[in-house]
Amino acid sequence: MRSAEMIELWRGDMRESLHRGHAVICDAHGVVEAWGKPSQVIYPRSSCKMIQALPLIESGAADAAGLTDRQLALACASHSGAAVHVQGVGDWLEGLGMAEGDLRCGSHMPRDPAENKRLTCSDESPCQLHNNCSGKHAGFLTLNRHLKGGAEYVAPDHRVQQAVKAAFEEVTDQTSPGFGIDGCSAPNWACTLEGLARAMARFANPGSDRRGQAMQRLVDAMRAHPDLVAGEGRSCTALMRAMGGTIAVKTGAEAVFVAILPEQGFGVALKITDGTARASEAAITALLIHLGVLDAADPVAQSYLNGPIRNWRGMVTGSLRTSPGFPS
Repeated sequence: MRSAEMIELWRGDMRESLHRGHAVICDAHGVVEAWGKPSQVIYPRSSCKMIQALPLIESGAADAAGLTDRQLALACASHSGAAVHVQGVGDWLEGLGMAEGDLRCGSHMPRDPAENKRLTCSDESPCQLHNNCSGKHAGFLTLNRHLKGGAEYVAPDHRVQQAVKAAFEEVTDQTSPGFGIDGCSAPNWACTLEGLARAMARFANPGSDRRGQAMQRLVDAMRAHPDLVAGEGRSCTALMRAMGGTIAVKTGAEAVFVAILPEQGFGVALKITDGTARASEAAITALLIHLGVLDAADPVAQSYLNGPIRNWRGMVTGSLRTSPGFPS
């Protein structure tokens, strides 16, 4: 099976660009619908942060540290480095008796315009708290303190990452074929797209056991705090708000996107093969509309799919559309 034609960019009367990819919808029993190749092996990148946060709760580390829902949302976040994110992670570390230097995620300029401008105009350098993965790493540090592990918690053979790997393989129901090093220096375990969708379906259908309770807490935290999961103007935040906090969605680098639909019991995973975010945002929007949880006429939906693309003068130049048959 090949990748499927998914998202098209139209300019005038001509299809100018085409994005292909793979997408899978699962429920508690398996695949419900699929486009492209469900067995395609991918790196889920940041789309799997809620999986990576499972050992944080299951181990008892989260409760021992008294973590709040806001902190659990940050553990699942790819945030914009806004003041609310930086302060949130900084306070979290301070509560652990730790500091920014204990992180191993590296630093980069924040995506948030206000914080970016503040740093630029003050000649202040960004720190690791600005890293979009600093919340996930604060979660790793919390787990590491509980496990009494060594300082280099991002090493693939470290107890923290081995706990993450075990949880990842269990919820995807697959033995990972290997890992790559993510942008934040942590290992990112590979799986099939079907495995990732199956994992999201498990988050949508959590049981009452320890794992199910951990899944429920993470999904609830994401839905309650969409601003912490990403940030203003970001697709994860905008889409969760548009759906009234009923659905959890999470993007990942290189055009991966997942969705957790608790009321419907569905998990969704998609990957655009060329790694373009505009296409993954359009594709997840199309699937959410297809599943009846997002109104196609909602301004947020139209900002990612079917709405007009304008140039710098405000002239309509084209639109992003779904390819015929996606979603059917």
